[in-house]
Amino acid sequence: MRFSMMVTYVGVILIAMTLLSIYILGILSDSFYNTEKMKLFAKANIISGLITDTNNINDDIKDSINKTLTGSDVRCIVAQKDLRARFDSNSDSDIVGKVVVREAINECLSINAEASAITEGANNFKMLSVAVPHTRSGKTTGVVYLVESISKEDSSVGAIRRNLIIFALIIVVLVAILSVGLSVMITAPIDNFISVSKEISKGNFNVKAKEKGATELVEMAKALNYMSKELDDFEQNRKKFVSDVSHELKTPLATIKLICDSIVSTDIPDTEMTQEFLGDLSDEVDRLTRLVERLLTLTKMDANQKTAELTQVDFVVMLNAIIRKLTPNSEQKNIVLFSDFGDVALEPMMLDYDKIWEAIYNITDNAIKYTPEGGYVRVGLALNGQVVTVSIEDNGPGIPDSEKDHIFERFYRLDDSRARDTGGTGLGLAIAKEAVMLHGGDISIRDAKDGGSIFDINLPYVRENREVL
Repeated sequence: MRFSMMVTYVGVILIAMTLLSIYILGILSDSFYNTEKMKLFAKANIISGLITDTNNINDDIKDSINKTLTGSDVRCIVAQKDLRARFDSNSDSDIVGKVVVREAINECLSINAEASAITEGANNFKMLSVAVPHTRSGKTTGVVYLVESISKEDSSVGAIRRNLIIFALIIVVLVAILSVGLSVMITAPIDNFISVSKEISKGNFNVKAKEKGATELVEMAKALNYMSKELDDFEQNRKKFVSDVSHELKTPLATIKLICDSIVSTDIPDTEMTQEFLGDLSDEVDRLTRLVERLLTLTKMDANQKTAELTQVDFVVMLNAIIRKLTPNSEQKNIVLFSDFGDVALEPMMLDYDKIWEAIYNITDNAIKYTPEGGYVRVGLALNGQVVTVSIEDNGPGIPDSEKDHIFERFYRLDDSRARDTGGTGLGLAIAKEAVMLHGGDISIRDAKDGGSIFDINLPYVRENREVL
């Protein structure tokens, strides 16, 4: 990985330097050529102004042209419109009187404007040529053609090209050296992250990423270690869930068995009693189905995906039904389970019947389980403005202050051994809190005057359909 990263760095820098060199060379070449071309156009226009008639170039005009070209290697040819040369600054040439065919001359006469061209000369030297029309009385009578070698400019560009190549090679070497250092600083921690991730994927949550290096790498290591801890906690909860879920299912299963035993133990059950038992049996099967679904929903660990299906519910009727369902459980322990809301009148509320039933049922059932024989459990109801409060009070051992912030956590139990004896799973209160919060309410706990606990379930008193936030 380190080698591949180094090769990548070097390759990227090499490509970047190549493109940059091409761009710089292009700009410099154009600048050199354009500067020289402007000089030639200026001289060509001066020479064109010296000539009065391209057909008659006397010695004075020739001297003036030569003076204009003094100190340069520029060659000047003056031709008529029919392309016959009338003057050539190169005294060794015999072109005068002959037809001159040059790219710049042809273009100049065809467009009747200044023209230029770059061509290959002898020994592969580049030649820059310009041509300007010679006009008199608004008519083009000939052309002034100048040409020179631009080998000096090419040499300058070549020197710059060599320097850029040397500079690029130095940069590439430096980048290669820096890449090795970066591979140690960056890829080494990343290799450690990959190794830790593989161990986590195998279920080994004891490995930890090294929290050192750049700030971003430290944050990444912390995030990886936090994920490992969360996965470890989730795995522990999953294992605990497998053992606890059977206990959570005991309540409905025990009720079903009790109903079945009651029917079997009766010699000749009458029709009304049988229908009542079968009705209760059907209700418990439905409750069992809903409970399994809720337990499976809890494993998703994502409260944001849950929604409340609101219907109009007679809250008082629902509370009485819950008390009736739990009365056999309380009687088995010689516990008095009673309601304390005879004078409270409520209109039907918008609730998710199953979720609120489960919440109140779980808390009341817990109160019965943890209240000693001969005790009591009171279910109260009050309307405070736009808030309906259900109070479930017991005179059991109570809950220590240090535990009150944890009892609503999933799978949390005050006493594992006692919880197993009573069938507790650590899920009931978590389900209850989730259901109440889904309705926009809350659950609080306080100490009762007789040493027990009071759970207050506060729900918004909504009497028309609206979305629960």
